[in-house]
Amino acid sequence: MSLSIRNQFPGTVTAVTPGEAMATVRVRLAGGQDLTAAITREAADDLGLTPGTAVRALVKSTEVALATTPVGGLSIRNRLPGTVTAVAAGDAMASVRITVEGGELTAAITKDAADDLRLSAGTPVVALIKSTEVSLAVG
Repeated sequence: MSLSIRNQFPGTVTAVTPGEAMATVRVRLAGGQDLTAAITREAADDLGLTPGTAVRALVKSTEVALATTPVGGLSIRNRLPGTVTAVAAGDAMASVRITVEGGELTAAITKDAADDLRLSAGTPVVALIKSTEVSLAVG
């Protein structure tokens, strides 16, 4: 199956915390970072997620926010430090390629935001991804 989701990270489940309706799943990515996914408990059960399960974490590029300075006071669990490798801007939107430990990711942000952050190749950034925006795939 081919997907249009730009950001696909291989990893291994390290913890599953089931709740009434939702479960949080901690994944250790190939680069060593931890990523948290908040998925339905039913999905976690259907996928058979347990510590040691190999997964692929999927994040749409439109769900990646970027920061160029330290950010505090946010509930966003996933913060991946990296460096901008390329910026392709159109009239309204910009596609930003970022190298992170063990891989690359893409963020689709407004052109105005890219301009305000003065993003260019070499700019250090932190990719911010809400745990509810992380999907998991097995197999």
